[in-house]
Amino acid sequence: MQNDQTGLDRFDHAILTTLAGDGRMSIADLARRIGLSKSPTQTRLRRLEADGVITGYRALIDPIRMGLDHVAFVEVRLSDTREAALAAFNAAVVQIGEIEQAHLIAGNFDYLMKIRTRSMADYRMVLAEKISTLPHVSGTSTYVAMQAVKEDGPLGPLENVT
Repeated sequence: MQNDQTGLDRFDHAILTTLAGDGRMSIADLARRIGLSKSPTQTRLRRLEADGVITGYRALIDPIRMGLDHVAFVEVRLSDTREAALAAFNAAVVQIGEIEQAHLIAGNFDYLMKIRTRSMADYRMVLAEKISTLPHVSGTSTYVAMQAVKEDGPLGPLENVT
């Protein structure tokens, strides 16, 4: 029984929330956690993967332990926002490893990016040598994060799933 506009029911949401917390969980453990038997759980999981709701599995690496504890958010203004200019900018952005996230924004600037580096000096080099040279960039504004309060995905703990 579907209970929302996404076509997902409470068991689908439970699967997604549970796997968001532990993507390496066995089917048997997943089935036990969501209250279904193994076979329907596996069928639902395969459907969620085939439908593109689950896009993959990966290791989550602590950036602080990797020495990447400098986070800056950058507003980017472009000199041209026609589709070809946006496409050129987007294609160039995906090539820069320090850019953790980039979002086209409706507002006083065009893009908001999250940049993660080892230090302020490294960030300055990324800004000067990479971000400022992206196609059609006319200006940037930087905001340095002092502390991450929340860096989870959109799904909360299983207890929030009904």
